[in-house]
Amino acid sequence: MRYLIGVDDTDNLESRGTGFRARTLGRLLTEAGIGELKGVSRHQLFVHDDIAYTSHNSALCLDVQVAEDRADELHGFCRSFLIRESAPGSDAGLCITPWEEVPDAIMEFGRAAKSTVLARRQAEALAAGEGVLLEGLTGDHGGVIGALACVGLRRAGHDGRFVWLKGVRELSGAARASELLETTGIEVIRSLQGQGVDGDSLVRVDPWPRPVLLEGRAVLLVERPEDPDVEHDWQLLPREVIRGY
Repeated sequence: MRYLIGVDDTDNLESRGTGFRARTLGRLLTEAGIGELKGVSRHQLFVHDDIAYTSHNSALCLDVQVAEDRADELHGFCRSFLIRESAPGSDAGLCITPWEEVPDAIMEFGRAAKSTVLARRQAEALAAGEGVLLEGLTGDHGGVIGALACVGLRRAGHDGRFVWLKGVRELSGAARASELLETTGIEVIRSLQGQGVDGDSLVRVDPWPRPVLLEGRAVLLVERPEDPDVEHDWQLLPREVIRGY
């Protein structure tokens, strides 16, 4: 079964961020045989003076294919990890739900969290009403807002960027577009304007690619190099552009 796991507010200003903890949790779930990590996406939420956050107010969603005979272990494993590994002073939240059971109301909650100040009680009431597992684990439990929001945004399929996909962080130099599509979790390679990339084209992948989530797929956005003398045909969009996703 395919599950989404939302986590938020597990860090403090001195610790490793929530993205690091989300990637670690995904790796440990895979190593334990509970499930296979498909991707970890980062979702930027509203930045406002009335919202407490560590640095950027983002939340992380893990996309995991869980073994049917291990699904009952998923909650306890994630809960124990976050209680153990969340930084002192954090307000960690956890949301877990099967992919097929994310209701429209939670997708709308995620979209609202990008432009509206939301309250913890709103997240908790919505999750309870929809039968979605949502739990505060440390501090004042404020992370439940982001945990629920990122699950909704990931399921809606048109927000965020991936901080982990199969094979992506190991890439360097240049690779054929066809190789990237066959050996990594990247599903589409195209320009910002929508131009597709031929499978034989060389794509320079330094620094490591950050695919974005568009129309439910992991999309690597690229551009033509300005220097006509380089050997590659395409290069990654600048990081400052990708940060807008």
